[in-house]
Amino acid sequence: MVQHVSTVAFEGIEARSVDVQVQVAPGLPAFTIVGLPDKAVSEARERVRAALIASGLALPARRITVNLAPADLPKEGSHYDLPIALGLMAAIGAIPADALSGFTVLGELGLDGSIAPVAGVLPAAIAANARDDGLICPAACGPEAAWAGAEIAIVAAASLIQIANHFKGTQVLGRPQPEMHDEAGTALDLRDIKGQESAKRALEIAASGRHHLLMVGPPGGGKSMLAARLPSILPPLAPQELLEVSMIASVAGEIEGGALTSRRPFRAPHHSASMAALTGGGLRARPGEISLAHNGVLFLDELPEFEPRVLDSLRQPLENGEVAIARANRRVSYPARFMLVAAMNPCRCGNAYEPGFACHRNHVERCAADYQARISGPLMDRIDLRIEVPSVSAADLALPPPAEGSREVAARVAAAREVQRVRFERLGLPQIRTNGEAPAAILDEIARCDAAGMALLREAADTMRLSARGYHRVLRVARTIADLAGATTIGRAHLAEALSYRLGADETRRAA
Repeated sequence: MVQHVSTVAFEGIEARSVDVQVQVAPGLPAFTIVGLPDKAVSEARERVRAALIASGLALPARRITVNLAPADLPKEGSHYDLPIALGLMAAIGAIPADALSGFTVLGELGLDGSIAPVAGVLPAAIAANARDDGLICPAACGPEAAWAGAEIAIVAAASLIQIANHFKGTQVLGRPQPEMHDEAGTALDLRDIKGQESAKRALEIAASGRHHLLMVGPPGGGKSMLAARLPSILPPLAPQELLEVSMIASVAGEIEGGALTSRRPFRAPHHSASMAALTGGGLRARPGEISLAHNGVLFLDELPEFEPRVLDSLRQPLENGEVAIARANRRVSYPARFMLVAAMNPCRCGNAYEPGFACHRNHVERCAADYQARISGPLMDRIDLRIEVPSVSAADLALPPPAEGSREVAARVAAAREVQRVRFERLGLPQIRTNGEAPAAILDEIARCDAAGMALLREAADTMRLSARGYHRVLRVARTIADLAGATTIGRAHLAEALSYRLGADETRRAA
């Protein structure tokens, strides 16, 4: 007789159903796992054997065969331990043979019979709920699984003995409740930054419309301080965004204690990060930094110090909002709709724009052009806002803190985002939430300019030699500026401000 247990295999953030078939047959004692398992799955037989012995059970001296179907789908990870062990327990009569019917099972076993947390419980729970199945998972992952729905049956156990007692009725396990991290107020506030009012304005516009931002300035000007305070003015995740972000974090194994967070992701990889670390990949095609920053912020400090080919790998995700990782035997896609915030010095010396500075390496303009040439023109064309962050003088630092802080700016950002959300829902595009995501096809409708603004835009497009992408990005930024001002039509002043942010990007691209 063959015992069947349902589990999952992950393809991106999707959980595909896998049938674990356990057969205990006469023959020479053996324990074989087939079905294209990786090393972690093949080693499950030793963990299962030890966990069953620690739980007071012994494997029969017979031929045990475990098949993971479909056999042509690669099986990776340690979450196959628990379904294999429970299938064996059902096959030898330690739990009722029909107890596992209607349940999806995943979990890693310890040698003492304990069940350790695994990655991907939330996508597995959502997939099980879609099939009207229950879920058996580690106790530490129970609160995470509970977010899949109030109606899904969840058995979250800390050991094999607890599961056996639960199905025998001697120790009924209660259903776990969903948990959220207690979001304590951050100590970082825009009030901490003295001066840099134009940079704060650009940060507010970028946060309101989810526009990409590049800050250029000498060392110590406050670029990293500004970026670090960006999360303090971003609105919390909407329910759908929370689910998307949490599914990616779950597959990456970054959910702590099963509790989710409504705070938007803020990822800041070091400039030595590889392409696989940034875009995703590796042996198991894990999500990279750009996917972990989905619906949040990706901050790249010292932008020209990243490898040029690593930076150019961001070009497609910036346009499409997803990244596809192709391998010889598989292809997976991860969401990657993030807001890019970057900081850089104007040259390797760092002070090219400072008055009276003389570069010791080369002519100042040549030194800056060589350094900025590490950033390709197509990538620069995708950045909406480019601002200069000058040095702060001692007189600025001696001033009292500014009256306006993150709370006041965050209120304006939230109001502007609500205007955008209502606008796109009215157009039948609820999946679009900000102007930065707006497709070019609807810009004529949502970004109408008055006569003076249109004349300025035509003149600027010719003078600045804007590409089609640059033209549309100027309109998106101008629409956000108008939303912050409460205007329904884009005026000349809104376009002039948007073009002033674009001008720096085009000058940098031509210099490079």
